[in-house]
Amino acid sequence: MSETTSPPLPLEGIKVVEVAQALAGPFAGEILAHMGADVVKVERPEGDEARGWGPPFTLGAGPTFHAVNMNKRSIVLDLKDPRAIAWLKEYLTGADVLVQNLRPGVIEELGLGADVLLELNPRLVFCSLWAFGNGGPRRLRPGYEPMVQAFAGLFSVNGGEEDPPSRFGAPVLDMGTGMWAAMGVIAALHRRARTGRGGVVDASLFETALGWLTGHIAGFKFTGDLPSRERTGSRRLVPFQGFQTKNGTVIIAAGNDRLFAKLVAALGHPEWATDARFAKNAQRRANREELVMEMERVLTTRTKGEWIDILEEAGVPCAPIQDLREMLAEPQTEAMGLLQHVPGLDLDLMSLPVSFDGRRPPVRRRAPTLGEHTKDIVDLPPATG
Repeated sequence: MSETTSPPLPLEGIKVVEVAQALAGPFAGEILAHMGADVVKVERPEGDEARGWGPPFTLGAGPTFHAVNMNKRSIVLDLKDPRAIAWLKEYLTGADVLVQNLRPGVIEELGLGADVLLELNPRLVFCSLWAFGNGGPRRLRPGYEPMVQAFAGLFSVNGGEEDPPSRFGAPVLDMGTGMWAAMGVIAALHRRARTGRGGVVDASLFETALGWLTGHIAGFKFTGDLPSRERTGSRRLVPFQGFQTKNGTVIIAAGNDRLFAKLVAALGHPEWATDARFAKNAQRRANREELVMEMERVLTTRTKGEWIDILEEAGVPCAPIQDLREMLAEPQTEAMGLLQHVPGLDLDLMSLPVSFDGRRPPVRRRAPTLGEHTKDIVDLPPATG
């Protein structure tokens, strides 16, 4: 589909003001920007703190800033200046969405709380991202990814039983909260199309964490048992984990009895499919150590590449454990067009992992330099006195 015949992006015509920094709020704004919204990022004079998350630095900002601020425009406002507050309040009367993750309580202290802005602009969707949520005893507490991962219990389910509790290697709460916030905004805009009124959307790292733990929470509620830590494996499915081969680890995910039968046939032991120790998942769970030992005795006779070929031919879900270099070299990564060239940077970066009408929204502009668009957008009244 050519650029000239491509349909408009879903959020074209939507005006978003982002008063957010670090990761969760900017990622929410970037999702909306990738989908076509005009996102104006409001930065303090010293800039979004993520600009300093380096080295390396390119155009005055570290990698994380570039990763979550594409397709936006940046203006600088000193929100300690009453003129800037007055200008922003007026500007927001013409906006569709506000995304903000200032320290809890600050947006109200500035006179820009939801009650004030929705009275001025009833069509506004007012989206706040919190650490712990919009209620409760921790409502006003700030928080960063690792502390909320720890508080919410994610550390306790990561790693192996003999390992100390450990952090997830990706910022799953920041990025996940950004996703929930963006989904909430889009849903509120859909509702506004019917009712003519905006509203308030709230998301938080703590809520996102508990969302990721949905299955663990259900298991605990049913049994009263705390979840075990399984490294590459599953507490409930066997075999569903990493196995050593001659030269590395392969993840094998035989998620049902039918796949287990295909797996053991490919391993040269079809009799295991009817063995009373292994025939059903409940039996395999009870005899996990014995089954894993038997499987690794076979799997260590060949390389991971050889086993991947054999298992894929047999229809058994499997994958090698890869690092980023290997993943980026994968034909699948290139075929999906997930990395796009960023105008103004000699780099290809991750784009939106969603397509519309068979087309991935393009990266239209790099992350802005600090205040790059201030002169184009902001017209503050002169100082008085």
